Amino acid sequence: MKIATYNINGIKARLPALLDWLKEADPDVVCLQEIKSVDAAFPAEEIEALGYNVETHGQKSFNGVALLSKLPLEDVTRGLPGDDSDEQARWIEATVMGDTEAVRICGLYLPNGNPVSFDAQGAPEREGKYGYKLDWMDRLHARAEALMAAETPALMAGDYNIIPQREDAARPDAWTKDALFLLESREAFRRILNLGFTEAIRTRHPEPGLYSFWDYQANSWERNNGIRIDHVLMTPACADLMTDCGIDRDVRAREKPSDHVPVWVELAA
Repeated sequence: MKIATYNINGIKARLPALLDWLKEADPDVVCLQEIKSVDAAFPAEEIEALGYNVETHGQKSFNGVALLSKLPLEDVTRGLPGDDSDEQARWIEATVMGDTEAVRICGLYLPNGNPVSFDAQGAPEREGKYGYKLDWMDRLHARAEALMAAETPALMAGDYNIIPQREDAARPDAWTKDALFLLESREAFRRILNLGFTEAIRTRHPEPGLYSFWDYQANSWERNNGIRIDHVLMTPACADLMTDCGIDRDVRAREKPSDHVPVWVELAA
């Protein structure tokens, strides 16, 4: 079972690029982020024509996540638990039955968190968009705990908007005041990993220079000024099934690309 995460940065603008990649990479399941579309306007027919089932959790103009699967999507739920007042569409999950294993797949689009306010001592303040990011990560930690407690194969895949370590950025010093790389953000990510999750790419590829996002500005792609912020986190029962993983880097060089590229894992499931 091949499972991928892909921040598409607007499904309407990137649909041709998405369809081309689906035909080429042939993933079984895809977690999409930033579809930037309400559910009714999502171009499901074109994707279903390739053999995928489609479930969306959309929002007008912003955010939005979706699951595409060649296998039936069961027990689909939308919205990250813990705050009924949260109207941002950033979480969708479902169970997929493979040949031998059922896998709970959670697709997420974690808040960016910028801009950040700093106090007189230079410490980031937990307020505004940054406060929302950290609060959302607290809720993510609680959901992660529940997935671990189930002791079954599960993964959380998506755009985490977290640069975990210095080697995950071409120019780490340029991100020191950014919500993606602030210590509090990275510590929140680390607390989730410390529950027992395996971060797929670093398990197989510890080397530096691996990125999943290049900004459209300042020739970032041409200069390889990238960051790695799209991650797949797996429970132990899921990590035991992993046979391969990778980043489809070359997708960024194609016509009208997203600023992100797909990250994928293969499971013996």
